[in-house]
Parts: sequence; C-alpha cells; structure tokens
Amino acid sequence: MGVHGKVSDVDDLLGGDGSLGNAIGIIVGETSVLDFRFLIGDETGRGAYVKVRDVSGGWILAHVEDVTRSNAAYNLNQVDKKKTEAKERMVGTARVIGLAANGKLQIPTTPPHPGDHVLMADDTLIKRALGLSRGNLYIGLLDGRNLKVKLDANTFVQKHCSILAKTGSGKSYTAAVVLEELLEKNVALLIIDPHGEYVSMKDKNNEGDFARYGIQPRGYDVTVYSPAYQGVNPNADKAFRFDGKNLTAREITGLFPDDVTDSQMGVLYEAIKALAVEKENYYLEDIISQAEKDTSKAKWGLIRRMEALVDLGIFSGRPTKSKDLLRRGKASVVDMTGVPPDLQGMIVAKLLTDLFDARKRGKVSPGMVVIEEAHNYIPERGSGKAASTGIIRTIAAEGRKFGLGLLVISQRPARVDKNVISQCNTQIILRVTNPNDLRALSKGIEGMSADLEDDIMRLPPGTAMLVSNEIERPVTVNIRPRKSKHGGISPLIVAGEKKDDKGKKPTRSEKKKGGGLLRKILGK
Repeated sequence: MGVHGKVSDVDDLLGGDGSLGNAIGIIVGETSVLDFRFLIGDETGRGAYVKVRDVSGGWILAHVEDVTRSNAAYNLNQVDKKKTEAKERMVGTARVIGLAANGKLQIPTTPPHPGDHVLMADDTLIKRALGLSRGNLYIGLLDGRNLKVKLDANTFVQKHCSILAKTGSGKSYTAAVVLEELLEKNVALLIIDPHGEYVSMKDKNNEGDFARYGIQPRGYDVTVYSPAYQGVNPNADKAFRFDGKNLTAREITGLFPDDVTDSQMGVLYEAIKALAVEKENYYLEDIISQAEKDTSKAKWGLIRRMEALVDLGIFSGRPTKSKDLLRRGKASVVDMTGVPPDLQGMIVAKLLTDLFDARKRGKVSPGMVVIEEAHNYIPERGSGKAASTGIIRTIAAEGRKFGLGLLVISQRPARVDKNVISQCNTQIILRVTNPNDLRALSKGIEGMSADLEDDIMRLPPGTAMLVSNEIERPVTVNIRPRKSKHGGISPLIVAGEKKDDKGKKPTRSEKKKGGGLLRKILGK
C-alpha cells in the first residue's frame, strides 16, 4: 500500500495475483452497446483506444472519453470521522466505436460483460475500424498513437473541405500541410491569399520533428500573382490582370457586392450600346466617359464603383489567362496585399466566375480553389456583403460535377456562409472557444455533439479534430510538420530582455547596478 493508501483494484478483482496478461483494465458496473466503465491503472488516460471481446468472438473498439479518480476515505463524511485508510480507484468511461466483424464496422448487438478484460487496441484494428489509412493525403498522427491519419485525395477535392479555428490555433499552418499533400498528388491549386501567408511555400522548412512524422523538408512550385501594383507587393512574381476589353453589363455588375438599381442598369446598358456602335473595342474608361453623358442622377453611384476598379489597375495591362492559374502539381497564389478590402471581393468574384466557366468548358485543368479568410468572401447573412458570395456558393454546390474542389479557411466560423460550410464533406477543426462560433459549428456540421464541442475548446495548438464522412467517427490528429517554410508567424511587438555574453538574463540586483544617470552622478 502506498502513501495515499493505493491498492491495485484490478489485481484484487483478478484474485490478487496481477494476472492481467495484456489487459489494462477490467469492466465494472452496468454496460451497454454504446458505452461501458472499467477499472484501470495510472498508465491509461483519456483519449486512449481500447478493445474488448464481443460474444461473437470479434473485437469491440472503444475510445476512452473520460477518466476519474476516487477514494472513499476522502469524502467529507469519512474525513470528519478520520477514517483515512481506503483504496484509491481510477475508472475510465469508454464510448463504443463499433464491432469489427467481416471487414465491416457495426454496432454490437449485446453489451460486453462486467468482469471482462479491457486491452489496449492495436493499430491494425484502429485503422480498419476507423478507415484512417484508405487514403493518400497524410495530415498527421492519431493523437496518442504513432498511427498515420490519411484521407483520400479524390474525395477530399471533389467533396470540398473547411478548416476552422480561432486565431493562433494553426489553421493556416494546417492548410499548408494539406496543400503540400495535394501538390505532391499533382493537384492544381488556386489560392486566394489576403495576407501573403502562402508565398513561403516556395522554400523548405527548417523547423520540426521530421523524423517522428517520417517526412523530408522541401519547397514547392508556387507562382505569386498580385492585383496591386508591383511596388505595393514586391513578393509577387507576376501582375494579376483581367481582360478589360468589351466588358458586358452583366460582367461589370457582377463585380459589385450590392445590387445595382434598375436606373443604374439602364445607364450602363445605354453606355455600352452606344460604344458598341462607335468602336470595335472599348474599355472600362470608355464606359465611364460615356456614362457621364447620361442625364440620370443614378449614374454617379455607378461611375464611382467603376472608377475604383480603374484606380486599382486591375483591367490594365496584359490579362492573366485562366489556364495559367490552374496547372497540375503547381500552386497559383493571388496575393491580395495592398488591395482595399472592398475591392477584394470584386476581384475574387470575376476571377472565380471566369475560372469556373473555363473549367465547365474544359479549358483549364481540374483542381482546387482555396479561400483563406473565407468570412471576408462568403460572409453569413447579417455579417456583411461580398460580391464573391454568389460564385463561391455555386462552386460549393456544383463544382464537384466539373472537377473543381473548394477549401475554405476561417478564424470565425459564425461569420462564414452556412450553405458553403454544409457542402464540405471534410472538416478540419482546430481550437475554437467563441460561443457563437461553436454554435455555428453545431449547426453547419452533421454529427456535432456537446461532447465534441467541449473537446474542440480544449484542443492544444497544432492538434485538430477531423470530421469526415470517409471516417467512422471524429478523431483527434496531431498535425504533421510542414515541409515548406511557414509564412504566417506574427512579428514580435515587445522585444525580449537582453542577455549577457553567456546567454543569461541580468538579475534584479544587476539591473539596479546598471549605468543609470543618478548612480553616475553620485558615484555609487
């Protein structure tokens, strides 16, 4: 018996000889086909995967969702009576995942027996039961196990994905891990990047436990396009431009987040009609000049919007071809650095409209569109407006038929369009604590429970909850290190304390002895 009166209750139930064999515990109390409780030792904790024998001879796989410790001597009544000799018990609560039988996972028809041994589940059973290794996108290790978690690349792209987390939880880092895997599977990527975080994918990473995860650092073929002028974004490889020749009224109004009035549409149609008669080719500046001749006061709101596009320069210069943006095994990053927020939605609207149209006609490769900070481009109703909402909704609903997948990333799930989130077959959720965001996850993700919400609130940085129709239940994954360099590190605002030549911080007394002006004057 130890200092606190500990005794191995598991050994006692087995006759005191400790003959557990490979077992880690023993079932106690009432059981059901959905869960059971078992007496365990200190070596088994929350999150472990365990197995018990079914009456059919197969194995029931379960997940330890809670662990409690109790000692009867230390309840209030016993302490008052000074009875401090008692056994300390640890009890685990395990949720049944299913019975692995005939190559399939099913709910057992009868519960396990009290007194049955509980064993640690082996990797083969876990992989077969959860379906973790059927795919080829390696995103990390199963939490608590050295077991690779993989997803199927085709399903991932065709049926869309969302990555959701609070700021600082690793959403952009996790997204880059997924993108690296897709590039290695020769998938074409177009990334809408508001802050230039994915430029660094060109360079290989030099920080991470690469040996544990079995990976090698490397860089990727990434081309950075900028809608802003070159001087605003020096990281850009190329300017991003639209073809501004002979724009239709529908193309122009599709760039605006708010509805265009009938009067404004009339001004626009009349201006374009007149230009089509006068010129073989006309441009946005010509449309503005022609609209200024109209006598309607409605023209000014329309002109203001068109002038903002002219000032950005997005319709000047050599237009970027859609086929250059989606190339197999390569990533095209549209870096929005330097572009005003209200114009970003307009650019994304036309960019994706042109790209989706080209994809439907087979003019560009199949691939995946990645929307970082998605709440800015597909805001939930009541959270704002964006010109890009309509086309992103269309890609979410129809993209899989035409080989165009969608990956949406956001730090504010509550502000992302629920229609789009609900279309995502795979969700990778890192830590979320905001109550509104948690409620949004519950509404937008099938099978989200109160227990899962609690788990999501407690996730440490770099650990994600993976929810997918391709796996049998949500699992917690330690995201593997990036192979490419991470570009989303926040700069330090306050510098750390100075260290001496030996790397030590000065002591408090040494700080007082520093070269202060008063000490110098007084000679102390």
